[in-house]
Amino acid sequence: MKTILIFIVIFFCNMARAEFFKNISQIIDNNEKRLSYGVSVTDFDKDGNYEFIVTGFGYPNLALKYKDGKLVNNIKNDLFVDASRKTIGVTACDIDQDGFEEIYFLNTDTYSGEKKYSDRLLDNDKNIYDYFEIDDNFKKLNLTAGRSVVCVDREGLGKYGVYVANYGGPTRFYELDDSKIYDLAPALNIDQITGGRAVVAGHIISNQVDIFAANERGPNFLYKNINGTFNDLAGKNGVQDLFQNGRGTALTDFNYDGQLDIVTGNWNGYHRIFVREKDTFNDKSSLEFKSPTLVRTIISADFDNDGYDEIFMNNIGQPNKLFKIFDDGILKEIPLVNALEPQGLGTGAAVADIDNDGVLELLVSHGESGLQPLSLFKANVNLDSNFIRIKPINIYGAPARGATVTLNTNMRTHSKTIDSGSGYLCQMEPVAHYGIRKGEKVESILIKWTNGNIDKYFINDINQTIVYKQTI
Repeated sequence: MKTILIFIVIFFCNMARAEFFKNISQIIDNNEKRLSYGVSVTDFDKDGNYEFIVTGFGYPNLALKYKDGKLVNNIKNDLFVDASRKTIGVTACDIDQDGFEEIYFLNTDTYSGEKKYSDRLLDNDKNIYDYFEIDDNFKKLNLTAGRSVVCVDREGLGKYGVYVANYGGPTRFYELDDSKIYDLAPALNIDQITGGRAVVAGHIISNQVDIFAANERGPNFLYKNINGTFNDLAGKNGVQDLFQNGRGTALTDFNYDGQLDIVTGNWNGYHRIFVREKDTFNDKSSLEFKSPTLVRTIISADFDNDGYDEIFMNNIGQPNKLFKIFDDGILKEIPLVNALEPQGLGTGAAVADIDNDGVLELLVSHGESGLQPLSLFKANVNLDSNFIRIKPINIYGAPARGATVTLNTNMRTHSKTIDSGSGYLCQMEPVAHYGIRKGEKVESILIKWTNGNIDKYFINDINQTIVYKQTI
């Protein structure tokens, strides 16, 4: 009998160790059932630590801060909470060049076309206020149903604008000048009317910040940045995906070759991994990966610090999926238990090292067709694992969203974007997080800033977050 008990203990210990994620949702304070959508990661209260910003669809927007072992909602301001509006998309960036990030909340109270409540553009300067509520900005309100928003430093000057992917109405591109909001989309010739869904921005096909938009009921856009203007080259680059309906999207270095590729999920359609090869992109997804699902968010990150990125696929009403990217573009599906959520109504997700221990946390939101609480997961990591985290900040001291960080080691050349807005409705932490492989030696770090300039740095110590500031 004693032998059997020992065997059972060993068996379940091994099972626990084999499971990729552990569920740590119990640390979320007052984690009630609600309708949630997009999730962003920013430091809106300016205390030097990040919060998970969680949107509410007729429920309060949340700012979840890690404190004393708990994720606690720490912003109760009425404008921020905004429980009467139906918020789904969110992004954060420094729009007014004060060194701190503002938040754009995209509200959608109808499926398509004209909506009742406009969006919010919130600043936290002594008090929280909405730029759209300044008298001169009323005529610039976005009264079209939208989905995702992304921050774009189109001129590489640290001056961010916000691309708003609308559904059944013109795309917006908002910039701020002396507290006045301007919609530059018509002047930039990007005020397209389509079924806007996901959108990402970064060094995709140029040395400036380009935009990829995954659309529904129409072709995707791939806007090449040409000195602050945009030219759609989706057709030339083979990423229009005319017969699919875009959803979760992320940038990743699929071949560990130092250039960013596009992972995009399609609603109940074939998912893509568009890998850049010379002057075009080719779909390198495996049969298992491209298999249709009701996908919402896609995230590429190294959750378990083994030096190989994973792709997390959050589905709604279907089991989630996880794939590990090995060298030479080999994908292996990782079985899930804790993060499988077969009955989960997933609507959004984001990653951040919210507790500053060198391991990423994954927050998943739920809603749309039913009330569900948030979920929080963390990978089971080997005790001898190592990491390095690179946080670039621009000339104003704000996160350099849209910049590219490249890790050079004796085993790989691995690029990551500083997230400008991704997945679908969501945005990740503005840090390049790398697990370190066994026997791997870090040789250097390259940062390509949003103006295309590249700085090289040498690292002596790992297992830390290093902040680099742009000088020009």
